[in-house]
Amino acid sequence: MSAPTVRVEGVCVAYDGEPALHDVSFTVHPGTLLAVTGPSGAGKSSLLWAICGAQPLAAGTVHVGDQPVTGHEEAVRLGVSLVPQGNGLATMLSAEENVVVPLLAAGVPAGEAWEQAGAALESTGLGESGRHLVEELSGGQQQRVAVARALAQRAAVILADEPTSDVDAGNRERVVALLRAEARRGAVVIMSTHDPEAAAASDAELALHEGVMTVVRAPR
Repeated sequence: MSAPTVRVEGVCVAYDGEPALHDVSFTVHPGTLLAVTGPSGAGKSSLLWAICGAQPLAAGTVHVGDQPVTGHEEAVRLGVSLVPQGNGLATMLSAEENVVVPLLAAGVPAGEAWEQAGAALESTGLGESGRHLVEELSGGQQQRVAVARALAQRAAVILADEPTSDVDAGNRERVVALLRAEARRGAVVIMSTHDPEAAAASDAELALHEGVMTVVRAPR
């Protein structure tokens, strides 16, 4: 696939007048897994939500390729998929249904959608749990369903907000390996994390502290 470059330029975010991100700028090219690190409250989630158009900007711009991200619908149209912290799953649907519904909404034929969903769940180690209701799954399993949902969409840009939280060590490695594989496929993958091992497995790392960004390892 040919994924677009993501450019974040001078982005500022504020909540009720309180700054959350200060003049954040960076560029990520296709084929890169970028880790955004920092403590809780540093602005990691705000940054990912800003990139996907779900968080209004106080200043700055986000571009996916040559197109400005003007809102969440525009970001989705440009191939951006978000794995939110807390997973964002419908608890009364099965794991498989949670993965299939966005595919059907995007116009993927039903047979192909179910096949992609099954393969994505299998890749996250949940092949035998697809028919279980989400509310029957552990927190770590739910997080992997959310990752599977993004993988099944084969998005050009994947934003994963703390994808290894509530996941045991073995499955943490699996999730990071899957995100790395998506980058090798040609996607832009941006992962927020406070996990040093997950960050070390990335191609580049940016750190946030009180909304201010520093470069740990620059994206290529």
